[in-house]
Amino acid sequence: MRQWKRLQDMAGDEDKLIFSIVDLHAITMPQDAETLRSHRRVMLAALLAIGLDPQKSTLFYQSSVMQHSELMWILSCTASMGYLSRMTQYKSKLLAENKAGNLDEAISSRLKLGLFSYPVLQAADILVHRATHVPVGDDQKQHLEFARECVTNFNHTYNQELLISPETITAPSPRVMSLRDPSQKMSKSSPNERSRILITSTPKDIWQLIMSAVTDNLNMVTYEPRERPGVANLLELTAQCSPEPTTPADVADSLMGAKLGDLKARCAEAVTAELSGIRERYTELLRRQGGKYLDDIEAAGAEVARRNAEETMRLVRDAVGLASLK
Repeated sequence: MRQWKRLQDMAGDEDKLIFSIVDLHAITMPQDAETLRSHRRVMLAALLAIGLDPQKSTLFYQSSVMQHSELMWILSCTASMGYLSRMTQYKSKLLAENKAGNLDEAISSRLKLGLFSYPVLQAADILVHRATHVPVGDDQKQHLEFARECVTNFNHTYNQELLISPETITAPSPRVMSLRDPSQKMSKSSPNERSRILITSTPKDIWQLIMSAVTDNLNMVTYEPRERPGVANLLELTAQCSPEPTTPADVADSLMGAKLGDLKARCAEAVTAELSGIRERYTELLRRQGGKYLDDIEAAGAEVARRNAEETMRLVRDAVGLASLK
């Protein structure tokens, strides 16, 4: 999110910034309808709270722009089943919910087409807006590679250079790891709420979570990511949230001779400062005009996104031989 805000602040007058809240992706696992509606509003409020400006960026719900789903189907007709079967995220999601740990059993009993093919929809999300650069976390780089594969397949099939291959932008610190299991990334879908810090967490919650974070029994500060992943995670968090550019190794050097409790306190201070004000803005945005403010922001963004996506789809339909909207 810090990277998204930075890109917005650096953007010129000719640049377009598009942020889609992907509610279609969310239903790869069954969702309660009211809960889904609530979650997407919460996500919209969070994006605005971290500083995205609807005057500079287009924000909308994915399901508000039908062209995403339309292009997904067209891309599916040239996408490789073999390539999709090598994607890792659907496997990890199935294994996370299959206590026996048997992937073959999980695939045969639980795998749905949507979960298997959602990288095609993710590619459509990008390609329908002719995005040139996509900022993602480290775990999404494989999906950008697949999006480029979709471009190659489509353009070759229809003998046109129509779709654009996007470039991947990753942050200097592309992953934040779990506070309870530093071998796993921090995730909002983890069943353990103490494994993560929310951007809307209170300062008290942030301190409690970090002070109880898993480290090791060597009560000193060193930056050794392989040997001491829990300590390394706290050093990386501290470096990311420091007001001046620094590295985890430099943070460790500045704490030479200190105890792990000192590192945790410094990490908690840095994270609290980094997230200062977000919770208050988020809460105010959810309440503003009784919710109408968020509805209006999304409606305006969706209209811009539909026009932008339709420009691409007219060209795609013409290339494929499909009917165009009148």
